Formats: sequence, C-alpha cells, structure tokens
Amino acid sequence: MAMNYNAKDEVDGGPPCAPGGTAKNRRPDNTAFKQQRLPAWQPILTAGTVLPTFFIIGLIFIPIGIGIFVTSNNIREIEIDYTGTDPSSPCNKCLSPNATPCICTINFTLEQSFEGNVFMYYGLSNFYQNHRRYVKSRDDSQLNGDSSALLNPSKECEPYRRNEDKPIAPCGAIANSMFNDTLELFLVGNESYPTPIPLKKKGIAWWTDKNVKFRNPPGGENLKERFKGTTKPVNWVKPVYMLDSEPDNNGFINEDFIVWMRTAALPTFRKLYRLIERKSDLHPTLPAGRYYLNITYNYPVHSFDGRKRMILSTISWMGGKNPFLGIAYIAIGSISFLLGVVLLVINHKYRNSSNTADITI
Repeated sequence: MAMNYNAKDEVDGGPPCAPGGTAKNRRPDNTAFKQQRLPAWQPILTAGTVLPTFFIIGLIFIPIGIGIFVTSNNIREIEIDYTGTDPSSPCNKCLSPNATPCICTINFTLEQSFEGNVFMYYGLSNFYQNHRRYVKSRDDSQLNGDSSALLNPSKECEPYRRNEDKPIAPCGAIANSMFNDTLELFLVGNESYPTPIPLKKKGIAWWTDKNVKFRNPPGGENLKERFKGTTKPVNWVKPVYMLDSEPDNNGFINEDFIVWMRTAALPTFRKLYRLIERKSDLHPTLPAGRYYLNITYNYPVHSFDGRKRMILSTISWMGGKNPFLGIAYIAIGSISFLLGVVLLVINHKYRNSSNTADITI
C-alpha cells in the first residue's frame, strides 16, 4: 500500500510514523544533567585574586627550597674514582687482562668527620641497566625458589639460560653481569698498623626483596643439594650457593645479589654496598684523617668506556645528597614572586579607574 510522505508528520527529524502509530521523540529527558543545567563554577581572574597567589607561592616555596638546599649541603659525601684509566692511578695496572686477580690501593683524606651511620656505595657510569632486553632477562619464578623454574628457566633469560647443557641459576643477563669488586676501608692513624673499618653487609637490601621476592629453593639444610643439576652464570667465578658463608645471606637471598638485581633507571647510578654503623655518640663514625681503600679489581668496565667509583655518604631526613630539589623549589618560588611583582606594576600602571574596586591588594 502506497503512503504519501509529509515533512509535518516527522517529530524532531525522526522518520514518519505510520497512520495511527505513536510519534517517536528523540528529545533528551528533561533532567539537569541531560539538559546541561548542572550548577558550575568558573573563577573570575582579577588582579585581586591572581597577584596574591603568585606572592603566596613564592613566599612558601623559597623558604622550603632554602631549607632543603641547606640540609643537602650538610650531608657529608666523598667520591673516589678507581677506574684506573689515568696512567698515574694505582689501579691502572688492573686494566691488563693478565692481571687477575688484581689488588690496588687508593689513599684519600677526609677533611671533615662523618657523623651518624655512613653508607658505602659503588657507582657505575655508562652502564645501561635500563635496556629493554636487559631488564627482561631474568626469571622471577626461579628467583622466588620455584623448583620447576630452577631446572627449566624462562626463555627470557636467553642467551644466559643454559650452559654446558645445564640450566643456569640464576639465569639471565642481569645476574650474569653482577658487580663483583671487593672494597675494604682502612683508617691510617698514628699507630703502626692501619685500623680496618667494619663494614656491615646485611641490611642493605629492601625488606620486601629479601623476604618476599627472593627465596632459595626448598629442600634440606645443604644449600648445594638444593641447587643440584644447575650451573653458575657464565661470568661468575663461583656458584650461587657459595656467595657467602652465612646461611641467611647465601644463595638467592644474598643481599649483594638482591641489590644488583634491582635495575637502575639511568646509565650512571650507584648501589648500596656496605653500611658503617655508628658505635658511640661520643665519637664520629669516620673521624677526619687519612684513609686508604683496598680494592680487589674484578669488574671490567674499560670495554664499554664505563667508570667505577666508591662513594661514602651520610644521610638526612630527605635521603642522600641531592641539591636539585632545593634548587628547583627556590627557582620556582623566585619566578613566581618575580611574576607577581611584574604583574603588580603592570596592573598599577594600566588599570582603569572603573576596575580599582576589584583590586584587593
């Protein structure tokens, strides 16, 4: 049956309805949300509201920045580069591939005493731990003590997954490149023999890493038996179950190993190596004077133009020495305060007499 088209039959642009039918309405519901009648607030930016904001930001940020900057400068820190690329460096002899093992000694002087706990770090430069394939080259199930992953590591560990037809434990490029220099610190006093500084090797890893993420495989008391059927990483001198003589710091739960496995975000980084605890409030942890650093030089960095260094540092409530945050606060506060002054001058010079009532400064 034919039907004539009439535009008047449409409702709000809808299709024509059949005779006797109900008209379709595409109009939104009459609600505040759909009709866009919700209450809204829009700030009116005037000189009386903007200028105080700039001045308040400046007055708050500048003192905070000064406090952070002064706190950072009060942190004692000394950095010793022992790469050995300089011919006059005592460690230059260790660059020869035939000089293994190589021991070198670097003398240095602390001009000021180090109070409180002192942290010893090792630092590497031009080492890209943030490379995508490097970061993925590990098996977290194996590191968590899973027996099946121990003997069948993840394929992400290639090419450090198997060696000599045995699974590598721990597998992957991160573990294979673990830092293995040995650092010892001695105080050279008036006595005939130097005094060794006690270095604490426990308590340097995150608690969650030590107790949750890293676990040794289950089994008996003999750790060697638990790793039976595996082999050491290619670049390691000894297997993982011989990293330490103490059972609670051996195998996958060795804290030096755990610290290394937490990859750095930048190519120049430092990692905690040892802790020097304060024994007495009457005496500084490291008194001012002459010291020497005894280094067992094992870790090669010359092939990729890297550098190695040892850092001694105290800490404060804000962590280690880092003046950037204080400088950033001072810079932002100064810029904000300066902008406030400039806008105040401009407003005072060019304001209209009719707008004077809006200025509340």
